[in-house]
Amino acid sequence: MTPQRPYLLRAIYEWIVDNEETPYILVNPFSEGVSVPSSAIIDDKVVLNISPMAVKALDLGLEAVVFSCRFSGVEHSVYLPIRSILSIYSRDSGRGFEFDDSEYPVDEGGSKEERAKPKLELV
Repeated sequence: MTPQRPYLLRAIYEWIVDNEETPYILVNPFSEGVSVPSSAIIDDKVVLNISPMAVKALDLGLEAVVFSCRFSGVEHSVYLPIRSILSIYSRDSGRGFEFDDSEYPVDEGGSKEERAKPKLELV
């Protein structure tokens, strides 16, 4: 099954911008690969304005959302793996979409080496 999150994210982003509203995304900052300034983390979540006026070089890719923006006047590069994005919505109307976490199953177990080791069970 191909994950639909990148396509839905792009479609909803374009719909919000086309309606001259401000797109915001809610992100899990503790998801693997997320790169945001720690000052942006509030209550274990990050809410980011991704409007064309707020960010530079926005790339809504299939694997990640990448852009640069300013936090407290300092420019930062932001990298958000698609699985880290929990929702996208319009700040103005509140309309948007919350993504289903089952699309990206939680990786359980230890390290890759531990998961790769064969295990014998008594039957």
